[in-house]
Amino acid sequence: MEKFLTGLGVLIGAFTLILIAALITAYPAMLLWNWLMPTIFGLTTLTFWQTLGLIILVHIVFPKSSSNKN
Repeated sequence: MEKFLTGLGVLIGAFTLILIAALITAYPAMLLWNWLMPTIFGLTTLTFWQTLGLIILVHIVFPKSSSNKN
């Protein structure tokens, strides 16, 4: 039972960290997009979830490379 509670605590902690990271990255990106893009390019505004999805899509399409290419 103690292992289960420890695992559950780790799972809840990981979920909380992921949620905080999503808020920290998506909300400022949403504000910046909604401030600039409709005025400059005539694009529509984005919701929080659309912005989060766009960030995830960018990370999938343009992954970080770990090699040092000088």
